[in-house]
Amino acid sequence: MEGISDLRIIGIDERRPPIIRKAPYIDIFFKLSHKAPVDWCNALNSLLQKQPTAPKIKKEEGLYIEGWVRSSDEIVAFLSMLKDRIAECNRHYIEQIELAASNAGTANKSLSKEAGEQGRLNKIIAALDFDDIKI
Repeated sequence: MEGISDLRIIGIDERRPPIIRKAPYIDIFFKLSHKAPVDWCNALNSLLQKQPTAPKIKKEEGLYIEGWVRSSDEIVAFLSMLKDRIAECNRHYIEQIELAASNAGTANKSLSKEAGEQGRLNKIIAALDFDDIKI
């Protein structure tokens, strides 16, 4: 199973290769290693919105980053910028997941402070260790 930390650009969309046209720009579509979650796509689009060429990922599709450059010479720098933003997005997304898990753990511990039989049940549930389960 692929995770967010594995998400990266793996190439150009074979169905939409860059082509020189009469227009003063070149459309380019980068393919990701696997489909990204909607929340991740929204976060990446937020990081990219201030870029002059306005690259974006369609959150419903989650597999291609669309953008454009003015000339062939800009493609390497454009790809480098996208790689940096993807790495930044991955870090932030993972931090958010860890923070949510930590907050859930804190909520479970506060439940264990109740008195009586419910408090005892809450302590048992809060102490359960799910890390050793093998699938």
